[in-house]
Amino acid sequence: MKSVDELKTFAAKAKNAMEDRDAAHSYRIVVGMATCGIAAGARPVLEALQKAVKDYPCVVVQTGCIGMCVLEPLVEVYNSANEKVTYIHMNVEKALEVLEKHIKNGEIVEQYTVNSLNQEVA
Repeated sequence: MKSVDELKTFAAKAKNAMEDRDAAHSYRIVVGMATCGIAAGARPVLEALQKAVKDYPCVVVQTGCIGMCVLEPLVEVYNSANEKVTYIHMNVEKALEVLEKHIKNGEIVEQYTVNSLNQEVA
């Protein structure tokens, strides 16, 4: 990059490409892949989701720290309205169940969500 304008053009193109990718799918699945997530087992979750999504209306991406290290591995599911459901303590089996129930059938798997913590305390 030789100028700020060149950088802005590059950033705009990258943003448009990401928006086009997300618009082509009904859901976006985000897997927390910071050090804490990886240490808790997020890599197999990410890999299983990436392999399994070909028949589902979604895209799987990774991110850094989501901010709730004690609840890792974390998986966030965003719908087309950008509404988010956060799934906690995920493993491969739970992630594939979320894919089948939430992504395919539109049924949130409540017992795996961050909201389920409130039920445990009550």
